[in-house]
Amino acid sequence: MTEILDLAGLRALRHGVGSPDLGRVALVPTMGALHDGHLALVNLAQQHADTVIVSIFVNPLQFGPNEDLDRYPRPFNDDLAKLEAAGVQYVFHPTTEEMYPNWPATTTVSAGEAGRILEGVTRPGHFEGVLTVVAKLFALAHPDLAVFGEKDAQQLALVRRMVRELHLPLEIVAQPIVREADGLALSSRNAFLEGDDRTRALTLSRALQAAEASASAGPAAAKQAGLAVYADEPLTSMDYLELVDPDTFAPVADDYRGEVLALTAARVGPTRLIDNRSFRVG
Repeated sequence: MTEILDLAGLRALRHGVGSPDLGRVALVPTMGALHDGHLALVNLAQQHADTVIVSIFVNPLQFGPNEDLDRYPRPFNDDLAKLEAAGVQYVFHPTTEEMYPNWPATTTVSAGEAGRILEGVTRPGHFEGVLTVVAKLFALAHPDLAVFGEKDAQQLALVRRMVRELHLPLEIVAQPIVREADGLALSSRNAFLEGDDRTRALTLSRALQAAEASASAGPAAAKQAGLAVYADEPLTSMDYLELVDPDTFAPVADDYRGEVLALTAARVGPTRLIDNRSFRVG
């Protein structure tokens, strides 16, 4: 039976007098609306730990003023049933007031320059919100490891950097992207895709596939191949398609040879999606 924890319950579990020995603990941070990609994170956590804590919290600090905070799906009962079926021991489901007792938050974690590029251009302040809530979750759950998905590649890189630079005593484990049979990366926002938008959403993965197919000719050719896919689908509004160094997230030069991370974001109807793909250029 999965136990639902509020803030006091999590503190008692991890820091209270007489709290149980949970062995090696894994944390899987989520915003709910769970799909098979989230369950893959849970499965990976179970392979690495004795106890798994899944957090479900729609974090208002990472949403901008014109984003879909109120619209974001919150099917908590369905999520809980999926986690119980997966054998998750604990679900941390705090309120906004518990996580941010002095809203609006005044103490935040800066993502630095790396948080102001790519996603940070379209979503200013987003990564400060992500890092702040993740740091709070780490402090409360005190995990030995935390599992994040590679679909949110920039987020994953920034969380790893925060852990390294703040000397936080845990390991970050990454789960490869889980896709539908047709290549669409799983996302909670896929639930918003209706009618032809579901087909148009494949533009992101097709653009990345086209970039990889042209990678032997170098970064410029790979990027141009991806942009051509977007040009053929004018009803999909691209935010960016960039080839970056996997470590620094800086765009690679035209003469670069080696591993790159191709990242893209686009709006399909009212829904904004992201995707990425790793490959070698040159």
